[in-house]
Amino acid sequence: MKTRITKLFGIQHPIIQGGMHYVGFAELAAAVSNAGGLGIITGLTQKTPKDLDKEIKRCKDMTDKPVGVNLTFLPTVSSPDYPGYIKAIIDNGITIVETAGRNPAPYLPYLKEAGVKVIHKCTSVRHAVKAENIGCDAVSVDGFECGGHPGEDDIPNMVLLPRAAEELTIPFVASGGMADARSLVAALALGADGINMGTRFIATKEAPVHENVKQAILHAGETDTRLVMRPLRNTERVLNNAAAQKLLEKEASLGSRLKFEDIIEEVAGVYPRIMQQGDMESGVWSCGMVAGLVHDIPTCKELLDRIMAEAKQIIENRLTAML
Repeated sequence: MKTRITKLFGIQHPIIQGGMHYVGFAELAAAVSNAGGLGIITGLTQKTPKDLDKEIKRCKDMTDKPVGVNLTFLPTVSSPDYPGYIKAIIDNGITIVETAGRNPAPYLPYLKEAGVKVIHKCTSVRHAVKAENIGCDAVSVDGFECGGHPGEDDIPNMVLLPRAAEELTIPFVASGGMADARSLVAALALGADGINMGTRFIATKEAPVHENVKQAILHAGETDTRLVMRPLRNTERVLNNAAAQKLLEKEASLGSRLKFEDIIEEVAGVYPRIMQQGDMESGVWSCGMVAGLVHDIPTCKELLDRIMAEAKQIIENRLTAML
């Protein structure tokens, strides 16, 4: 299957693994890339640029296929060493970067000068258009269904994707609710050039997370996520658990008086305990509605091969037969 995304990134299948905190390590990125997709190392999971340098080198020992790095620009006073992270990316010959969070414009010249292709994550059409205007090569359009931060507009992909197709000239992939061949074919029909999967890739054999995390996704339904931090306009979709319920109770009781400090116990520094130690009630963690479509824990190759084979069947047998 050839799309603008496969051509842009030099990959076999139009499937990208999203950058996920304490999930996007070398093992998973290499497995996805070796399976024909685009694996992504999560930059800020590595505590320093030196750590990222080591992680990229470790990944390159596992694959000779294209691999990207996610770099999330955080709205914080004490900013991470972004120039250092970018230097590690460029020095290691990484040619694809997935940016997220704040506007990446201040850092684009360094990346573009080094020949790096940039795909920016957007939760609205206006942000996607802005990303195109500042020089991003592609965008990931994230619908309301997605795990993590879906923005504040609450537009699902059945509307968001065709609207993006109407406004953009650069390639874009669909993110949020993407899990299988049906997701891929639907995304292509709505104008996307591929899909980005996050939650689905956590439930794979190579994902370097605790088995409790994979089992939680496997046994979750499409109604088992919650939206937290809405009063702070920092909405996050997380899997429902005791920590999520406690956080929502605080939001309800404090209302407009809610401050980040009130919920720090549930959200700050919890990912190592959850993802690596399997302490599933210690905090909230990002998970998409697509958990309801996850019914097994395959290898990345098994997953991608299945998606592509079934997509071909849907297009050739089901859709063509309707004409």
